[in-house]
Amino acid sequence: MSRSPSFKVREELLPSLDPESLQRWIVGFCAIRFDLEQGQLVEVCYPPGCLTNDEELEIAYSSFPDSISQQQNRSSIHDCIFFFRFRRHLKSQSTEMDKNFSPKSIDKNNVGEELSSTSSANVSKYMYGFVFNRQIHDERLKRGGEQKSVVVLSHSPYSSVFRPLLQIIGPLYFEFGKVALEHIAAYVSAWPAPIPGKLMDLPIGNETLKVNLPPVHCLPLENGLSFDESASPVAPLLPSNQSIPQGLFHDADIFGAFRGILLQLWLLWELLVIGEPILIIAPTPSQCCEAVASLVSLIAPLLCSVDFRPYFTIHDPEFSHLNSIREGETFPSMVLGVTNLFFLKALKKIPHIVSVGSLHPSSNRVALSTRSSAGKVSGRPDGGLQQLSLQSLQKFSPSSLLNAIKLRRDGPLCLMTEHKEAIWTTYSAITKPDTSILNRLVDAGMSPRVEESMSVVNNEILRRHFLELTINFLAPFGPYFRITAPLEGSSPYVDPPSLPPFSADEFLSSLSTRGPGKFILKRMKSNWLNFYRRFLNGPNFMPWFQRRRAVAEREQDRLWRHSRMKTDMQQIVSKMSELEIVDSFNVIEKLLHRELQVLQQPGNGGIDSTATCEKLMRDLQTVFNALTKDMQQIMLSNPERASLLQRIVN
Repeated sequence: MSRSPSFKVREELLPSLDPESLQRWIVGFCAIRFDLEQGQLVEVCYPPGCLTNDEELEIAYSSFPDSISQQQNRSSIHDCIFFFRFRRHLKSQSTEMDKNFSPKSIDKNNVGEELSSTSSANVSKYMYGFVFNRQIHDERLKRGGEQKSVVVLSHSPYSSVFRPLLQIIGPLYFEFGKVALEHIAAYVSAWPAPIPGKLMDLPIGNETLKVNLPPVHCLPLENGLSFDESASPVAPLLPSNQSIPQGLFHDADIFGAFRGILLQLWLLWELLVIGEPILIIAPTPSQCCEAVASLVSLIAPLLCSVDFRPYFTIHDPEFSHLNSIREGETFPSMVLGVTNLFFLKALKKIPHIVSVGSLHPSSNRVALSTRSSAGKVSGRPDGGLQQLSLQSLQKFSPSSLLNAIKLRRDGPLCLMTEHKEAIWTTYSAITKPDTSILNRLVDAGMSPRVEESMSVVNNEILRRHFLELTINFLAPFGPYFRITAPLEGSSPYVDPPSLPPFSADEFLSSLSTRGPGKFILKRMKSNWLNFYRRFLNGPNFMPWFQRRRAVAEREQDRLWRHSRMKTDMQQIVSKMSELEIVDSFNVIEKLLHRELQVLQQPGNGGIDSTATCEKLMRDLQTVFNALTKDMQQIMLSNPERASLLQRIVN
């Protein structure tokens, strides 16, 4: 959205603010001013009291460009949009999720139960801050100008919502002040509840934001969302509709963020899949957060459990811990987006460093670059992408080899003197770059308007390829999520079969025999099995696997519930032996107790649960009547059971 809606400060038109409804989307708004004498000052925090003092301080430090980002064209007004993510230090954080599960063996009976109990904590470990920063150049002021930031804070990574919303809020705040935030908050509180994975129309003033929300399977469980993913499972096949998001940050500009190192995208995909620590450095916050978001979007539909920070500063409380990591200690699984070159010296233990972006971007989007792959700098000023890709493939040309050797020898500290797009890592990639994908990309030259439309095309090509790559990589785990429906004509009143048990050792042994499939074999080197082994031991596997198991179990439960609702128990019980009738009675009784407990919980007594209870009661009565008189007397000897049957009769 390129323009702000018409906006008049007229009290009679102000929608009433519903704080509870606002929380579904937004925690609050902040306006922060950088003061030369006092530093960052929070001018406005709305609604009042929505943040702690420590959170306000952390947000204030994260809402301004860091040192290197000051190298901008000194125009009269410069606006930029970026976002950050920080950990909330709450008392009741749910962090025990994967302590109960070993990669070696998973208890097939407890995966869904443990996962549901974890998500029920309804506590968000992280908060996202989406920033509209304005720098005003004025030689009459002490520092030659001033800068302010307007921040939207949310528990949800809805960049497709908050980026266009900032384009509205930012200019309005600088024109109307706090009242603009109050009006926008009232409009947002009138929005319907978020529906992950759906296209939503969200009215703001006389405009409407049309946004696609990321699917529920890629949202962290601590978001407090209802864990009902049966209707939105992880895509087993490549979706035909490319406009439907399959992961976080579906709107990220992959092509723009990594244009200078496109040949290394497959290496970066691997590093994130196995959860390796990565430092991404760029000249501006907009560029580094775009690169982090693009990298996270590459592994869709895999749930990203790596701690990613789109814009990380030295003021973050976790910096002191990262800075104190000693030789031999393992760096935590994180993706850090930074602009301050000090991090190159402070975080020497981080094993993978990526430099992206341009010192003089032509717009708020990442500017086109003339550099090619990591360790190779193109000599042509504006060569097309086709030529750039071919140059990158000339691995053994003398100039490319010398440039690569020089960059590797100088190390990332060479960025202190000159910004280059490159990667420094000792990791050897297993996945081969797909040059046919690179050759399909379109180079639009340097026209910003044409470039933006071509970036959309290029991003669709790249995102679809990596989606297909990830889906095929995860395909060997499919049998562990295979559900079983009741056979036609059989009684659904038996315990459904459990999902196949999982053992990492058995999985790897079986995979080495049968292979991961033609798609992966064609694109990976012979040591692909080691990549799977590292994935199993990394931070992404266990949360994703547990969640997929829970979704599969819920889907299987839904199928069996649906079958029970359609079953004619009178017809089935006539074909049963007495032992089968007794077994069916016990199963129906157990299911009925479970449904009655659900009905007693606040907010869970829906029409479906009520109808299910009524059907189970009728079927229990039918099965009881089919028992012999002696067996009925034995059943009634249990007071609780007798009370239940009496309740059914009445």
